[in-house]
Amino acid sequence: LEHNPSVLPGDKKAVLDSSPFLSEANAERIVRTLCKVRGAALKLGQMLSIQDDAFINPQLAKIFERVRQSADFMPIKQMTKALNNDLGPNWRDKLEMFEERPFAAASIGQVHLARMKDGREVAMKIQYPGVAQSINSDVNNLMAVLSMSNALPEGLFPEHLIDVMRRELALECDYLREAKCARKFKELLKGHPFFYVPDVIDELSSRHVLTTELVSGFPLDQAENLTQELKNEICENILTLCLRELFEFRFMQTDPNWSNFFYDPEKHKVALLDFGATRGFDESFTDVYIEIIKAAADGNREAVLRRSIEMKFLTGYETKTMENAHVDAVMILGEAFAAAEPFNFGAQSTTERIHNLIPVMLKQRLTPPPEETYSLHRKMGGSFLICSRLNAKLCCKNMFQQAYSNYWSKRQKSPSQ
Repeated sequence: LEHNPSVLPGDKKAVLDSSPFLSEANAERIVRTLCKVRGAALKLGQMLSIQDDAFINPQLAKIFERVRQSADFMPIKQMTKALNNDLGPNWRDKLEMFEERPFAAASIGQVHLARMKDGREVAMKIQYPGVAQSINSDVNNLMAVLSMSNALPEGLFPEHLIDVMRRELALECDYLREAKCARKFKELLKGHPFFYVPDVIDELSSRHVLTTELVSGFPLDQAENLTQELKNEICENILTLCLRELFEFRFMQTDPNWSNFFYDPEKHKVALLDFGATRGFDESFTDVYIEIIKAAADGNREAVLRRSIEMKFLTGYETKTMENAHVDAVMILGEAFAAAEPFNFGAQSTTERIHNLIPVMLKQRLTPPPEETYSLHRKMGGSFLICSRLNAKLCCKNMFQQAYSNYWSKRQKSPSQ
């Protein structure tokens, strides 16, 4: 998708068209700068759902991809110090083997392979020192670099969204919280035939170190060679889980990155990883949100508009053009849940069509969307994207209707109703 210059006011448009910012040399400079604030840059990438290029020009998407690929690993001395500080000086006594060279980079840390005395292989995620303390300055530096280079459409990142980004990053720096979320998810999915959550190793986990059992298999971006039947099964499970997380658990892992789903062909199961971006939802939110999706699935534009005002997506004083753009976007997302026959995710142009509505929504929005919707839509959009990359053909109408009737029958029994 090309960058859409109509998003920018006239004076900026000319600057962008003739901007030397993305010359090779400048691109190199930006990559170097963004690598220094890697956690914040990857969080921004995640919030923009950069994997579908919907909001940004392709050159900037490439820059973010390079930042994602590049990681400066800690020198061994620094890494050992970080482990000693968090786990105490005798942490190695609990291990039969520890590989000093990391095998992966997380957004704010690095991951090492180790083996416990009982033979279990584990992954130890160690946070880069000082990440939590530098969130504010990292986010400020990141936004300064991007605004100087005219790299983002104006209006896309108002102050409130940058605050959401800071808060999410701060939560993700707390590995004790992440361990708690992983344990809760493990409990919620106990006995699930298709998904499992790896064990957290408590004695090797702390605020800045998270150790979990190592999972086997491969991430879903390597699943393209599986049979279509199998890809459909994986995608159906992912979408069903998405609806359960929101409407049954009201507790959702909101980072649908490919590498957070590991498929193991021998066990025929998918391991769910990385619970740093997990959040809960109040019933007051889900009560209205489920009705917005229901209205879209029923093709009822008037109800989508009414419920959107009730949820404070809209104030009720927007221009007709803005109202229509918002309702159109919701209706496009509801299409998958409306069709009685299998919905062809590979053939749909959901992202592109929503992209075409963004200029209007950026210019004419009167109120920021509810905070919950940023992470929620990242998860929904990312899950749809996985389905579209794996060319899934799924009948989602029953899937949503089931979620809808389960939700309200449960709500009627709950005392808080």
